Amino acid sequence: MLRRLRSIALFLLAAASLAAVRAQAQDVTLDAPELTPVLAGQGKVRVTIEAGASGAPEGFSVWWMPRSRFEEYGSNWNNVPTWARRSASFVGEASLNTWGEQTQNFQLGGYSRLDVELGDLFDESGVLGAVADELSPAVEYVMTAFANAPQGTHAAFSAAVYSVTQVSGDNCTYTQGYWKTHPEAWPVSSLTLGTVSYTKTQLLAILAQPVQGNGLVSLARQLIAAKLNLAAGASPSAIASIITMADGLIAGRVVPPNGSGSRTTSSTSVITQALDDFNNGLSGPGHCGSTPARASTWGSLKTLHR
Repeated sequence: MLRRLRSIALFLLAAASLAAVRAQAQDVTLDAPELTPVLAGQGKVRVTIEAGASGAPEGFSVWWMPRSRFEEYGSNWNNVPTWARRSASFVGEASLNTWGEQTQNFQLGGYSRLDVELGDLFDESGVLGAVADELSPAVEYVMTAFANAPQGTHAAFSAAVYSVTQVSGDNCTYTQGYWKTHPEAWPVSSLTLGTVSYTKTQLLAILAQPVQGNGLVSLARQLIAAKLNLAAGASPSAIASIITMADGLIAGRVVPPNGSGSRTTSSTSVITQALDDFNNGLSGPGHCGSTPARASTWGSLKTLHR
């Protein structure tokens, strides 16, 4: 009997302790982070998020939508319905946009900071939410961020910030998403990646292949877009050396799903990022350049088919 009473007492004590911990967690007040736009392309915006003094131990979330729509809701995030905005919850570790690091942890300490790319999250790891879509060109977006709080709630919103995506047009660079969904616009029917030649059908299969931690796939997809942009008329001057390095990294590896080649994301992320920035107009001629369509200089042909 005494043993049973002790067991009951221990159970009640443990339950009380757990309730106290949960109550304390619910009372945690997390500081609002600071969100700063860095660069805007046609389909993405790079932003820096800096945690407040209390950090973001459960990760953080970012909401965004066109500014015009935001103003229709009184410029108040609490009035915006879920369906009217896009959101991404950064809770784990990044393995795609890591700028040369093996991974980036989204669970931030006090005043820690890192960059994320809204509109370029489809293949990113550690992210939940409506992240598949690229941003629309020539649109002013409003964004806010908050630290994820326990029990699935959120802390205070950061100050709203704004960024305008670039205008798209003829004779300029386009993203991999554009080339994936506009095969009729392709200026060539084959490309060489590394030392291996691929047909248009094989290249489209690569563009549709999930990255799943394989840096070779993410690199190849951006390289396809860059080479298509050059074939369509974009100047190679800002990207030629990067393309050479990308081809060198791929070498004779056959890119999935056409083969089983692979590379770590840390070994490809810097070059992949440079190609992505070119395709999005953050570097190079941008999305309103003046190079003639279908330029076919000897330099651009060598870049495409070497």
